[in-house]
Amino acid sequence: MSAWVLPDHIADVLPSEARHIEELRRSLLDTARGYGYELVMPPLLEHLESLLTGTGEALDLQTFKLVDQLSGRTLGLRADSTPQVARIDAHLLNRQGVARLCYCGPVVHTRTDRPFASREPLQFGAEIYGHAGQEADLEAIELAQACLRSAGVQSLQLDMADVRVIDAVLAPVTLSATQEASIHAALNAKDVAELETLARGLPERVRHDLCALPRLFGGVSVLDEAERILQPSEALHAALQGLRWLASHAAGLQVSIDLADLRGYAYYTGMRFALFAHEAGDGAGQSLELARGGRYDEVGAVFGRNRPAVGFSLDLKELVAAVSPRPLKAAIRAPWGMDAGLRQAIARLRSEGHTVVCVLPGHEHEVDEFHCDRELVADARLGGQWTVQHIQTETSK
Repeated sequence: MSAWVLPDHIADVLPSEARHIEELRRSLLDTARGYGYELVMPPLLEHLESLLTGTGEALDLQTFKLVDQLSGRTLGLRADSTPQVARIDAHLLNRQGVARLCYCGPVVHTRTDRPFASREPLQFGAEIYGHAGQEADLEAIELAQACLRSAGVQSLQLDMADVRVIDAVLAPVTLSATQEASIHAALNAKDVAELETLARGLPERVRHDLCALPRLFGGVSVLDEAERILQPSEALHAALQGLRWLASHAAGLQVSIDLADLRGYAYYTGMRFALFAHEAGDGAGQSLELARGGRYDEVGAVFGRNRPAVGFSLDLKELVAAVSPRPLKAAIRAPWGMDAGLRQAIARLRSEGHTVVCVLPGHEHEVDEFHCDRELVADARLGGQWTVQHIQTETSK
C-alpha cells in the first residue's frame, strides 16, 4: 500500500478549506464569548472511565482505546468533549453558580454514522452548568442559532423532542435494558409494526401510547395532540409544556416536533434539539443537520457534582461544506530581495496586518495563490521609495 494513503474516512484538509474552517472557528468562538462563554481546552487523550461517564454504550463503541505505556491503564481518544467539560466544571472549576464554557478541537470516531462523514470531526460546543431552568435551554438554542448565522447559514429549522415523554409512557412498566433498547430503536426508526411486536404483553394503555409516538411529529400542534391521546401524567405534562415554551420563544426559526426522536437517549435527561439548514436541490430542498444539543443533567455525576447542564455541539468540517466559501482576503505581492528599504517596507506592512506574499526568484510568472490586488514597487518618482500600488488588470485598464 502506498505510504500516502490515509485510513478510511480520514482526510487531509487543504489550504482553501483549512482557511475557511479557521475563519469559522474564530467566528464561532467570538460569538460564544459575546454570550459570556469561557474557552477551555481539554486533552485529546484521557483515562477511559472519565471519557465514557454517563454517555451510554453508543459513545463506548465510538471511542478508540489504547494502553498507557506509563501506567498500564486503558486510555481513550475522545469521541465527544462534553464528558471532559463536565469534569472540568465539577472537579477543576468547582464553581457554585453558573459556568458557561465553550471548546473547539478534534474528536476521533471508530466508525461513521452516515456515508461520507469524517472519523475526525472538528467539534465546537458550548455548555451551561448550574442552572436547571428553561432559560438555560433557550440560551443554548439561541447561541447555536447565532453561531450558525455567523457562519452564513440563513434558513434554519429547529427540531425538538424530550426524552421524558418516552419515560412517562413507559413509567407504568418495568423493562429490562435489552427491551428498552429495542423499543428505543424501533421508535427512532418509526417502525410501528416492530413496536407492536415489542409491546405484546404490556398493558393496553402503554402499548397504545408506544405505537402512537411515531405519528407524533410535525408542527407545534403535535404537542396538543400528544396531550389529547397519551396517558396524562405530571412528567408528560412538564415535558410537553417545556417544549411548548421553547417553541414560542424560538425567534426566527421554523419549529418542528418529533416525540419519537430518541437519538442520544442514554445521554440526555430532558429536552434535546437539532438545527437543520435547508439545502437547495432538484425539487424540494433537503435538510442538513448542522448542530445538536439538549439537557444532560447526569453527565457530571461520576465526578461528584451532579449539576444541571445543557449545551450543543457541531462539526466545523460539516459546517464548512454547507456554507458558501468566503472571499479571499486581499494581499500585497512583493519582490524578493535583500534591499534594506524593501525589507523594512514588507515588515511594516505585515505589522499593520497586511498579507504580503514575496515572489521567490524564478517564480515570477506563477499564478497567485492569494488574492494579490496590490504590489510593492520601487517608485522612481519618489527616488526609489517602496510604495504599494494597485495591480492593473485587463478590466481595470
